[in-house]
Order: sequence, then structure tokens, then C-alpha cells
Amino acid sequence: MKSVRFFAPVALVSLALITSTQIHAQQGDAEPASRAVNDSFLKTLPFNDRADFDDAGRGFIATLPDGTVSGDGGKKIWDSKQYDFLKSDTVPATVNPSLWRQSQLNAVNGLFKVTDRVYQVRGIDLSNLTIIEGDTGLILIDPLLSNETAKAALDLYLKNVAQKPVIAVIYSHSHADHFGGAKGVISEDDAKSGKVKVIGPDKFMEHAVAENVIAGNAMARRAQYQFGSALPVGEKGQIDTGLGKALSKGTISLIPPNDLIKQSYETRTIDGVEIEFHLVPGSEAPAEMLMYFPQFKLLNMAEDATHNMHNLYTIRGAEIRDGRLWSKYIGEAIERYGDRTDAVIAQHHWPMWGNERIVAFLKKQRDLYKFIHDQTVRLLNHGLTPTEIAEQLKLPPSLANEWYSRGYYGTLSHNSKAVYQFYLGWYDGNPADLNPLPRVDEGKKTIEYMGGAEAVLERARDDFKAGQYRWVASVMSKLVFADPSNKDARELGAQALEQLGYQSEAGTWRNAYLLGAYELRNGVEAQPPSTANADLLKGVSIDLAFDFLGVRLNAPKAEGKHIVINWTFTDLNETYVMNLENSALTHTYGKLDPNADASVTLTRAALDAITLKQRSFLGSVLTGDVSVSGNPLRLRELFGLLDEFNTGFEIVEPRKASVE
Repeated sequence: MKSVRFFAPVALVSLALITSTQIHAQQGDAEPASRAVNDSFLKTLPFNDRADFDDAGRGFIATLPDGTVSGDGGKKIWDSKQYDFLKSDTVPATVNPSLWRQSQLNAVNGLFKVTDRVYQVRGIDLSNLTIIEGDTGLILIDPLLSNETAKAALDLYLKNVAQKPVIAVIYSHSHADHFGGAKGVISEDDAKSGKVKVIGPDKFMEHAVAENVIAGNAMARRAQYQFGSALPVGEKGQIDTGLGKALSKGTISLIPPNDLIKQSYETRTIDGVEIEFHLVPGSEAPAEMLMYFPQFKLLNMAEDATHNMHNLYTIRGAEIRDGRLWSKYIGEAIERYGDRTDAVIAQHHWPMWGNERIVAFLKKQRDLYKFIHDQTVRLLNHGLTPTEIAEQLKLPPSLANEWYSRGYYGTLSHNSKAVYQFYLGWYDGNPADLNPLPRVDEGKKTIEYMGGAEAVLERARDDFKAGQYRWVASVMSKLVFADPSNKDARELGAQALEQLGYQSEAGTWRNAYLLGAYELRNGVEAQPPSTANADLLKGVSIDLAFDFLGVRLNAPKAEGKHIVINWTFTDLNETYVMNLENSALTHTYGKLDPNADASVTLTRAALDAITLKQRSFLGSVLTGDVSVSGNPLRLRELFGLLDEFNTGFEIVEPRKASVE
């Protein structure tokens, strides 16, 4: 019987395995139209406002001596030095000046004192590690993405401030860059015994992995475009994500919380430090919480108020976030904590000090998300479509002129489309768009109608010279899908995407455009094999694992088949009936079918070993870790109907392999 693989890895786990590549084709310089666009930012935004630079550097204590973090075998997990080119105040023509400024700020790295007994390590991973000094030990908030960077961050504090034990870890929310480095700062045994308190928001474990399991393969591939992980770092490549420099490339872990915050407001005292937790589920993450420290007059906004416009929709793919609810939570924080806060931090970017400045910042962040929500809904109620709304909507000057409202990570364009989708879905209401042709068929007909490939290329080259890059990128995409072997179309499309990347204020858009250009020129780089992560696997319920088997079922192959399998997990005292019928794989908890084709008895540990490919299903049967009664051939037949997903599927060109 062949090995059984149960589910895909979490998206960020796959990303951590991707290394930068070399651009094989010649990259272009910024065209005159791109230079003009970038120059306009210099003329309209308040670049003489240096308050953020003062805040980002305030309280600096020390940084990593050589700017790097290494893992096993000398593997480079993080390298701050590669961003040294950002120290120049001369903005290259290939970078939007506003994004250059944000990239400079995100490059400020090291250990910083925020206020009495509060420290942050910033700039050695995508997120921040916050360190609170208790009476006898340390309370850590969000141990970064990787064990290696989290350990390096904690070591930086221990070396330069004080030698104290870690007595508590707090997860502000359920995204991997806020929990993935847990084993770099504490042991799982200390968490299990309760020696170290591990606190998270309600339903943390459910959401920490669920978002990335069912659609994890697609999210991981698309996240390469969002974060630019496969791009070289430099003035023509990746310079930032907007939210932070980049993703570290280390080992991701997950230690489950041993204490959950379940009420909207809960106050705990940990080692002499009073913390009021404020649950804000469904804002930036489905499980998230803010924290207020009355002793320090410090407010931690987690990821709900940062120095950029955040995502209501993340282009890697995820559930749409509710801008109305997000705004409401910030408003609640202002009402409850605003008049007694002297410093505000978040788990990305740099702090802000001074009550008046903080309240003004929070009010505009509140109004930013409410504006996007309300004005999008207003326009959709006038009948405007998503693209029309995105083209028309502009922030008022009172928001647009604030650096922390700029679209470095989320953008007004794709956030307004997210609000539209939240209420009305993907369909714009025009029946002509109800059932459009697939990309390849549409591309072929469009190019035919436009007079053929050569005619299209000739006109597109003129439009490129005129700076109409959005149009050229769109038309060349149609030509590439009509004929992916057309090298001229691929190169002109790459050039157009490249110019759009150079103009982009959003780090995420820049990364997406530039990786699209790279893949048009070079194809898709070989991807590492998809492997599950042992720590994250612990958060996957049997129910979710079986749901993912249903996602992998190849329906055409399963047509007309009816297979029933019993599952008994002896250590969990759980039973399931899995039923394949009508080309759908379902399961029922808490029962067994006496007429099942086969019955499987095993432990959760045995299931995990198979999922991690530590042993095969057949090998587990031979060792006695799994027993099968009935007809094992029917079980083998069932698993033969499951697809394996390609981790490097094509995005900017047609799929080379057909999918049934």
C-alpha cells in the first residue's frame, strides 16, 4: 500500500524553504514614465517630516554584531546587511520614493527600550519581539517567525540588559510570524508543565493552522508573489514588504497555549505586571487581541494599528477582513485606553510616544478602515463595479498625507475590491461577466480579433513607449496565454510588469510585479517538495485532516465508486466513518459502519508519522502501529484517488500540465 499523505503544509512553512534566485534575463531601468510617476510622490508627500525616523531609532541599545542569524550547518536565516543600500537618501529611479522611505524605516534593526521595563527587538524578522520585564522574569510577546531569529532576539536582550528567565509567552494573534519562533525562546516541556505561561486569544490553535491547510498549497505559491521571497534583494528587486523587511528562512514551531483569553476584556497579573487583554476577533486575524499595561501606560495594538494601511484582503489569499469591525475595535481602544496611554507599540514597525500624537494616530487609523468600508459600500450601492470603485476612490488629504495611512502593505485599490467581495462576491452584476471564457480561450480569441500576434506586439510597443504599462501588461498576458512560446510577448509583458513594480508604493505589489516579470523571462524555478511541519501538525484536528483528504479527491477518477472506511483512534477514543460516494468524500464522527469495506485502527501519533513521511502506511501496518481489517485493497484504492499538488504551479502563463 502506498504512503498516505494527509494534508498540505502551512503556507509560511513552504515560504521559509524558498531561497533567492539569480535573474537570468536582463532587467530594465526605469522608463521616463516611471520616473515621472515616482517624481510626483516627491512633490506631493511630506518628506521633510522625520518624526518616524526619530521614533524608529529612539531607545536603541544594540544590534546583531554582523547583522546575520545562522541556523544548522551555517544556513543563513536572516541577513540585515543585504539591505545596507537603503542607507542612501538618494532614491533610485527603480523604487517609488514613498516605499524607499518605508523600507529605510523597516531596515532600522536591533534592541530598543520603549519605556521602563518594556523593550522590543525589531528588524531581524518580519515581526517584532516585545519583551516585558516582570518582577522576576521576562514576558515575551510574539516570538517571531523562526526559532533561530527568536533566539537571537532574546539573546540580544540577555546580553545587553539583564539575565532573566522567560516566565510567559503571549501570542497576540494566529499568524505564523507571531508564533513560529516559540521553541527558540522556551521549551515545550516547560509549557506543558505550566512552568512557562503561554497565553493566546480564544480559538488560537483552531485558526493558527486552519486558514492555511485547506488552500495551503495555493496560498504558499501566491505568497511568493506577495513577499518576493524568490527575488534577489536590491534596487531592482525585493526591498521590503511594507509591513517589515522580509520573512526569515528558519525553523517554524508552534507551542500551544496553556491559557486562553476568552472574554472580550480580561485582566491578568503576570509576575507583578498587570495586563488587560482586549479580544478583537475578525480584525486583522480571526483570533487576535490587544493588550494594555496600566503600570507603564503602554498600549499594544498587536497588528490592528501599524505604520501603514493594512490588508482587508491579502493578495496571497485569505478570508476577507471586515473593515467596519476593524475600525470599531480601534475605536473601542481609543475610548478605553486613549486618555491613559503615553506609548503605543505594535507587533510590526516602531512605537510612538506622547498622548496627543497617539490618540491622533489611532483616530486616523480608525477612520482609515471605516472610510474604505463606507465609501466602497456607498459606491457599490450606486452600481459601480469593483474596478470602477478602485479607480475612483481616493483618500481625503487628512488621511492621504499621513505616512501611517499609506498603502505599503494593503492598498486602497485592492482593499476596496475586498469590501465589494465581502458584500457582493466576485460577480460584478454584468451578465457578460457571469460565465467568461477561460484565460487561454479568451486570449486566443482576443489576439485573433486584434489582428494577430505581430499586430498586437507592434501596437503594444508603442503603448509601452507612451507609458501605458497597465494596458501593455494586460494585453501581453492575453498573448502569452494564447501562445506561451512567443518570446517577444513574454519579454514585453515582463518589461511592463517591471515598470509597474518600479512605480509601486506597496511593497507587496512591487514584489508581485517583479516576480511576475521574472517568471515570464525565466519560467518557474524548481520548488522544494511540500512537507508538513511537525509542530503545526499538532494543531490540525482529525476532522480538518479528513476534510483536506476531501479536497484532494480527484472527482473524475472517483466517479461511480462507493467506498466506506472506518477509523478508530485508540489514544483519542475517537471514531469516524469515511464515505466516498457521488465523487465526494465525507466523514462522520462518533460512529462505525458495520458494513464498511475496511476498518483502520491507529493512534494520532501513527497518523502524524505517516503525514510527516517518517514512515509509510504499509510500514506502519507491518510494525503494528496501524491495523487494517476487512479489504485493505479498498483502502488502497481510495488513496489512489487523491491528488498531489504542484507547489510551483504556473501563474503568469498557462499550466503546462493539464488538471482533470
